[in-house]
Amino acid sequence: MSAQNRRIFKICLLGEGAVGKTALRQRYLGEGFKQSYAMTIGADFAVKRVTIDNQEFISQIWDLAGQVRFSSVREVYYRGAAGALLVFDISRPDTFEKIPNWIRELLDNNKGRIVPMVLIGNKSDLRETTPNHVTRERGMSYAEDLSKWSEFEIPYIETSAKTGDMVEDAFSVLLRNINDYLERES
Repeated sequence: MSAQNRRIFKICLLGEGAVGKTALRQRYLGEGFKQSYAMTIGADFAVKRVTIDNQEFISQIWDLAGQVRFSSVREVYYRGAAGALLVFDISRPDTFEKIPNWIRELLDNNKGRIVPMVLIGNKSDLRETTPNHVTRERGMSYAEDLSKWSEFEIPYIETSAKTGDMVEDAFSVLLRNINDYLERES
């Protein structure tokens, strides 16, 4: 594939600690699922090449630590972000409630630029065993509100890093949306 047919996009995975950002990235990279939890310190970085609709994309995936104590070191990792996956844990409603803080942090550290985003409700495999979970309707409603605010279509996708359900789709949708946005802007 020619270099002119290749696009490089910086993607940030944002959300509270232990929502499954690293597990989503690892699943997307074909590394499978690890049951144990290892906290990301600062940020972790990975690259993946994919072809979607005869277009080659190189995703630079920045997995940002979700714990508050890492907020000061996260700042530098936002710069130049082309898009973001906003990740919360379906089984922990408090992580859903904090998504606006992540959007604000992205804007504050990316020159105020609103970029394409996808709202991800991760750990969909836990829905049936968690009585106080975030409903699909609540996630979809918030994504609609974000779409009106941002003037981008911000889809809501439920994923399971454990089973792999919809993980590839979440990244593909984001890459397409970034590409479409950049083509409209040029």
